Amino acid sequence: MAVFEYRALDPKGKKQKGIIDANSEAQARTKLRAMGRYPVSIALTSMERSKTEGQGKSLNLFKRVKSEEVSLMTRQLATLLGAGIPLVQALESLMAQTRNSMLKKVIAQIKGAVNEGTSLTNALGEHPKIFSSVFINMVRAGEASGTLDIVLERLADFSEKKDELQGRFRAALVYPIFMGVIGSGILFILITYIVPNITQVFAEMNKVLPLPTLFLIALSDILKNFWWVVLIIIGVIVAGLRFIISKPSGKRVWHYVKLKALILGPVQQKVILARFSSTLGSLLESGVGLMMSMQIVQALVDNVHISKVIDEAMEQIRKGQSMTVALSSSEWFPPMFIQMIAVGEQSGNLEAMLKKVAKAYEREVETAILGMTALIEPLMIVAMGLAVGFIVLSILLPIFEMNQMVG
Repeated sequence: MAVFEYRALDPKGKKQKGIIDANSEAQARTKLRAMGRYPVSIALTSMERSKTEGQGKSLNLFKRVKSEEVSLMTRQLATLLGAGIPLVQALESLMAQTRNSMLKKVIAQIKGAVNEGTSLTNALGEHPKIFSSVFINMVRAGEASGTLDIVLERLADFSEKKDELQGRFRAALVYPIFMGVIGSGILFILITYIVPNITQVFAEMNKVLPLPTLFLIALSDILKNFWWVVLIIIGVIVAGLRFIISKPSGKRVWHYVKLKALILGPVQQKVILARFSSTLGSLLESGVGLMMSMQIVQALVDNVHISKVIDEAMEQIRKGQSMTVALSSSEWFPPMFIQMIAVGEQSGNLEAMLKKVAKAYEREVETAILGMTALIEPLMIVAMGLAVGFIVLSILLPIFEMNQMVG
């Protein structure tokens, strides 16, 4: 079943537009007339056209669908299913409520596939750019256990917590980044426009200038006359680093540096542990098997070193070892984490313990972010002060020397 975009007139002659699912354009026109609408134009959506042209089922346009919108859709679908509304009718209601046109088209495609007998899991799997492997596997477990509404509610909670944590991290960095950009702009203007006018007097005196003044003049000339070369060099360095990081060996080094960095390293490690615990706990609680859950979590962990530890842990678990023993040999999983996992395994309540671990690390991440932000701001002020102080000192040194000569 395809999805069509239409423009139509209602009985009062008012223009309307929207989307409708049908097997053909003729059936779409028939459906619209049955709804009391008179079609003016009907065409396949951009996603449907891409299928017929062989461009794949997922487009970059999917990136317009925000994770917050997917979370809201998931919670609404869970509420509708929990109220006893059939799945197809619930998806129809979501189409009417969704404002994002791209997400509305995706829901229409999912509804059409489900209406034809496809499971919700397979219908969601057609849109991997929007629905992650965690989302799809948890829905699969919900369909198998008959608790789809409960699983969708957990998915909404999980997605909202993840978005909230990422939002706090981004919000904490907005002010330091803003101050860094403004400060760099001010220094650039000082060095390229103001300093040359002042140091021109020293250059005309034909006297030996102090080393800081010579350095400042040279830096000013370079930035004023060859700023574009500086930008090219910075671009080449960034592109080169990205190319190196894209290679397996470079990625290993970069991920190790991120984990061992003085300030960001502990925060990065706690973020990964919180994501590991929260995702694994949600998957297990939804009925997904341990090995499948570990594989999904491994795919989500954006660090090759911790991913390797999880891979080795899965091998040990297959041989009969507990998760506690399998993870205890790694330096990336701290003793507190291992002890709480051990308690969860011994009590038979691993899912609840993983969620407690996730909450604990989420709180630590929030505290660390606040502390990091509080530390970055004075460091930036000190750096700006040192830069401005160097400029002032470089200008004043020749003046002091001239005063001594006159005296």
